[in-house]
Amino acid sequence: MTSPHIAEPVIAARDLRLTLGDGAAAVEILKGIDLTVTGGETLALLGPSGSGKSSLMAVLAGLERATSGSLSVAGKDFAALGEDALALARRGRIGIVLQAFHLLPTMTAQENVATPLELAGAADAWDRAAAELEAVGLGHRLAHYPAQLSGGEQQRVAIARAIAPAPPLIFADEPTGNLDAATGESVIDVLFRRREEMGATLVIITHDAALARRCDRVVTLADGRVAEDR
Repeated sequence: MTSPHIAEPVIAARDLRLTLGDGAAAVEILKGIDLTVTGGETLALLGPSGSGKSSLMAVLAGLERATSGSLSVAGKDFAALGEDALALARRGRIGIVLQAFHLLPTMTAQENVATPLELAGAADAWDRAAAELEAVGLGHRLAHYPAQLSGGEQQRVAIARAIAPAPPLIFADEPTGNLDAATGESVIDVLFRRREEMGATLVIITHDAALARRCDRVVTLADGRVAEDR
């Protein structure tokens, strides 16, 4: 569902290229990607292993700098920014949910969500963390550590952490890869519901055709290029 009040594309990439390594060892990963994503859109990135999906997400999320091409993300010219500036540009604009959860084991669920908010200067970080965990069905698990949570619960904490700053853009890289089918479907339901409530744009990397069908649009990569956009 596209939010009608957002006119500008949240992602605009033109001839995006990424080359890793130098000289004879150089490998071109992305080979001229053109991609425009509008505000509020849900987009699935499909493609075989090695097609460039995760690399593209890393570039679009500001985790990796493109070798060449133009890239505007959430109103910022990512192609013109250095590493430190990219980190600042991500803050508050981009939420990222990864397959491996990446929760800090020595922090409770609430601490895992609140700490990034505190570092960003939010005065109400603890209250926002509690509210976001409540929204993903974990209001009763605020004081539990990751080791005390199931895989599905840990991924819900990771979703809460990504969404708590209310970013306009959310990336998810195989977010159900470590979960069984039933738990994964439940987690995806939470992710899509919270995205819709916020009106955020969601870009999700998946091998799951059923999950891709839930998205407004499916872009398939092959050998570092867009092979299909439907």
